[in-house]
Amino acid sequence: MPSNRTLVISAAFVALFMVVAGVVVIANRPDPNARPYLQIQGGGFIFNYRVAEMFYGFTARIMRPISVGTVIEATFEDPAGGDPIVVAQRIGSRVPTVMVRSPAVHGVEKGKPYDVTIRLLDRDDGTEMARYQRSFSSNIGEEVMPKKPLTIGPGYHRPPPE
Repeated sequence: MPSNRTLVISAAFVALFMVVAGVVVIANRPDPNARPYLQIQGGGFIFNYRVAEMFYGFTARIMRPISVGTVIEATFEDPAGGDPIVVAQRIGSRVPTVMVRSPAVHGVEKGKPYDVTIRLLDRDDGTEMARYQRSFSSNIGEEVMPKKPLTIGPGYHRPPPE
């Protein structure tokens, strides 16, 4: 049977080990401020042939705390060659992901990359907190879209005959 002195030494060793292990874990913990604000998780083109509309966008995961009301601004390249399309929206309370999409676009070419600049702007003074660059391409072109909607209304009813 171990003596009381052995038990005290063993308990002291375990306590010391736990303190050292805790210090090592805390010291090696990644700094949450070193992570990017956003992680772009997906994106691309959506072709809704039923209503003859196409747009593109992305989904971003919030990776570190940001203030409610922070603005996410996306500048989409216009596939038709016009001025860039700018979309801005405020980030709500406790949302884990944000989806941003362009309005309807035209002139999309198969396989051509279209650039998107994503900026995170401070809610109070509009200063840029972060900037991300992405490009998205479509695996089909605009030529597959119908010239007019195949359906109308929220129930996807057939359009009236011409």
